[in-house]
Amino acid sequence: MGSAPITRDQILAARAAGAAYVKRTPITESAALTARCGGNIVLKAENLQRTGSFKIRGAMNKVASLGASASSGVVAGSAGNHAQAIAFAAQVNGIACEIFVPAGASISKIAACRAYGATISEGGDSLDNAVALAKERAAATGMNFCHPYDDPAVVAGQATLGLELVEDIADLRTVIIPLGGGGLTGGAAIALKQHDPRIRVIGVQVSACAPYAHLPAPEGPVVTLADGIAVKKPGAVTRPIIEEFVDDVVVVEEDDVADAMILLMERGKLLVEGGGAVGAAALMRGLVRPATDGVTCVVLSGGNVDLGLLPGLVRRHETQAGRRLLLFARIPDRPGGLANLLTLLAGQGANLIEVEHVREGVDLHVRETGVQIVLETRGTEHADTVVDAARSAGYEVEELER
Repeated sequence: MGSAPITRDQILAARAAGAAYVKRTPITESAALTARCGGNIVLKAENLQRTGSFKIRGAMNKVASLGASASSGVVAGSAGNHAQAIAFAAQVNGIACEIFVPAGASISKIAACRAYGATISEGGDSLDNAVALAKERAAATGMNFCHPYDDPAVVAGQATLGLELVEDIADLRTVIIPLGGGGLTGGAAIALKQHDPRIRVIGVQVSACAPYAHLPAPEGPVVTLADGIAVKKPGAVTRPIIEEFVDDVVVVEEDDVADAMILLMERGKLLVEGGGAVGAAALMRGLVRPATDGVTCVVLSGGNVDLGLLPGLVRRHETQAGRRLLLFARIPDRPGGLANLLTLLAGQGANLIEVEHVREGVDLHVRETGVQIVLETRGTEHADTVVDAARSAGYEVEELER
């Protein structure tokens, strides 16, 4: 392993630059992941960081590194978390800020940027396009371009997370980090390896966009729960760092990300965005094994989740757990037909969530109607009991989703 492009002194200077605003986020044990995956697993809760993600670390250091030129203002291209961090850093330093975001960027992240006083413009269908437009704006106006990851000052700022890990976790052996452009993973890896080269560092990407895993870059917008790490092209600064200091890169699927978000929310009481949850997803899928001795730390890199996404995640989880049952039933088209069926279902302890008559596009007898029913049950065995009771009573019932 050669000399690191970011020195310990640079990392310490970055810590000083953000000291007034960057939180030392908590390390919390994860009983759920430990029970499921083995080892001794802890979580670094950067989702509780100011601005909602680790990005404030690099942003504060970047603005500090500009010196007097910062008065010209800053401009950035970002999917949301870097945008919020730069907007916040600009606000506390009293300078102008403009942000270009790709189409489909998180609504909550855009709203937060505006709340920090930034001017927002939509910039193309990907992060790369947004960054290119931000560079053009900087060249045209004299503002300072702030890259979301491919900048030594940003990498040094993100590396401060690695310092906290080695200072706060005794016997640290493995660190699992979300990998997008590589600023956080590369910076933290440098700090970790400077402390102890034996610490294993694993980067995690999502299959929709995984250039460090050598998957082909998708065309057009990247649709993924892990939008915050959907970076199509590794950086000139970060790629060599990842290649030298990161031990392995693994790739998770969308369903893995959804499962991890739910586990962290339901069992850990932590709201974590898709890009921040990929490390937990990699453990749950078995792509990374916890250290057999010592501590495995999963970095939860951000918590800026659009609230509109949560109901779909919860419905999916409830269905998979057998606690949500969607049925289609044929009933007699006469007074009391529906009431009789619902009474039977209630007698089995099923809770009615929704019921809808379906008469179009279904092969029904002239004296028959269809109903689609959503029920809450206590699990798969209870759901089986409910369906069996309906069928035993003579109802033609079809499970549409479980």
